[in-house]
Amino acid sequence: MSPKDTAGTRRGDRFGGITPGRIGMAVVAVLLLVFIFENTRDVKIRLLIPEVTMPLYLALLGTALLGAGCGWYAGRRGARGRK
Repeated sequence: MSPKDTAGTRRGDRFGGITPGRIGMAVVAVLLLVFIFENTRDVKIRLLIPEVTMPLYLALLGTALLGAGCGWYAGRRGARGRK
């Protein structure tokens, strides 16, 4: 068999197979979404000077998205430095 025939069958390939890490991340993502959408009360949030009132789930969702974006960016920068 040539390497081209087996390229997509390796464990941990970019999109191939379900790994324990992917299962763990899926569980964490589901728990995060349940936590976010269970907290629907309006809260006052202060960011530096302005104070706004908004549903807590929007604040949690925004924070989770910012954290995911920062993690993705840091992961890409780390992968580039190892080349």
